[in-house]
Amino acid sequence: MSFASLNLDARLLANLQHLGFNTPTDIQASAIPLVLAGKDLMAGAKTGSGKTAAFSLPVINQLLGIQSDGKPKALVLVPTRELAQQVQENISQYAQGLSIRSVCLYGGAAFEPQQQLLAKGADIVVATPGRLLDHVRKHTVDLRGLNWLVLDEADRMLDMGFKDEIQMVLRKVPKQRQTMLFSATFDDSIFRFSKSLLSSPALVEVDKRNAGNQDIEQQVYEVDDDRKAALLNHLLSHKGWPQVLVFSRTKQSADKLAQDLAGKGLKVKAFHGDLSQKARDTVLSEFKSGELQALIATDVAARGLDIDELPVVINMELPFVAEDYVHRIGRTGRAGNKGLAITFFTNKDARAMEELEVLLDTRLPRQWYPGFEPDLMREDDSPRLSKAAQKQRARKRALGGNTRKRR
Repeated sequence: MSFASLNLDARLLANLQHLGFNTPTDIQASAIPLVLAGKDLMAGAKTGSGKTAAFSLPVINQLLGIQSDGKPKALVLVPTRELAQQVQENISQYAQGLSIRSVCLYGGAAFEPQQQLLAKGADIVVATPGRLLDHVRKHTVDLRGLNWLVLDEADRMLDMGFKDEIQMVLRKVPKQRQTMLFSATFDDSIFRFSKSLLSSPALVEVDKRNAGNQDIEQQVYEVDDDRKAALLNHLLSHKGWPQVLVFSRTKQSADKLAQDLAGKGLKVKAFHGDLSQKARDTVLSEFKSGELQALIATDVAARGLDIDELPVVINMELPFVAEDYVHRIGRTGRAGNKGLAITFFTNKDARAMEELEVLLDTRLPRQWYPGFEPDLMREDDSPRLSKAAQKQRARKRALGGNTRKRR
C-alpha cells in the first residue's frame, strides 16, 4: 500500500514524498481511511508507530477543502510540552506550503507570544491541557468552531491527572465534532473515559494490546542497588552506544546520577521538570545532535521525546506503574529499527516485575552481568506477601487479570 492509495490530496502527497514517506505504517493505513470517512476513532498505537501522521494527515487533508476563518478547526491535546513541540513540528512538515496555520501552546513558555500567534489565525492548535485552558479563560482562543478533536497519548494524560482539565476543555468545544483518541495502552480507565468523548467509535489496534515492540530486545540484569551506577558507567564506557536514554524515577536521583557520570568524563546530563523550558530545549538539542551520549530522564520529562534511531533505553529501576515501562522502551525500536531495552532489577522490584509480566503477557528472564553479579549473601529486604495474598495474585494472574494498583 502507498499513501497515494489513501485518497489524500496531491499537494499533501507531494510533501510526504519530499519527506521520504512512501508507505504508510500499519496504524496510518488503518486509521487514515476511517478519519477521512468521518468516524470517531479509538486507536491503540505504540510510540514510534507513526500515530502523529495517522491523525494529522487526514485532518490536514480535510482542512484543504475549508475556507479558513482564522479560528481553530482542529485541536490536538497532548500531555507534555515536548510532545506538543514534536507534534507541531510534524504537522508543519506535512502542511508545508499548504496555507494551513498551526500554533503550539504549552506551559513553561511566555504567554504573550502564543497569544500573538493565535491572533494571526490558527487552523490547528496543538496544546497541553493547562496552557490551553489559560488561553480559554483569557479569551485568546475560540474553540466554538472546532471540527476535530484529538487526544494523543490519552493514557498518559490520565496518569498525569489531566482528567478534570480535559473535561473542562470538552465543555468549550462543540458536541458535534469528530474525535480521535490515541493511546499506547488500554485499560478499564481508558475505556470508561472514552465513553464521554467518542460517539460509536471505530477501534483500531495494530499490535497486541499493551504489548512491547517486537523490534526491541529486552534484557533484565539483577544487580545490587549500590552497584547500578557502576554498571551503567561500565556500559556507557565500553559498549560504544552513540545515544542512550536512561530512566530514573525521581528528579533527585537523575541529577545525582548525571553528576556522578559527568564526573567520570562521560557526556551526560539530567532531563526533568525542574529545568526551565530553555534549559530543557538546550539539553534535548545537545542530545539529539550527539553532543551528549546519555540523557538521564524522568518519565514525565521524557514523554514525547522523538529521537531518530535511538539504539538503547536503560531503566535504572522498574517504574511505579507497569504501563510506563511500555512507554519507556518505546523510545527505541522505532519505525522498523531494532532497539535494546535494559532494566536493572533488585529483589525490591519483584512485585513490580510480576505486574509488568502480567501486562506484557510474557516472561522477562533475568541474568547477571559479568563482574556485577548480585551479592547473594545480602538479606532480602523486599516486601513479603502473605500466603493468602500470594494465592489471590496467582489466581488473578492465571485468569489473566491485571493486578496493577491504581495510582
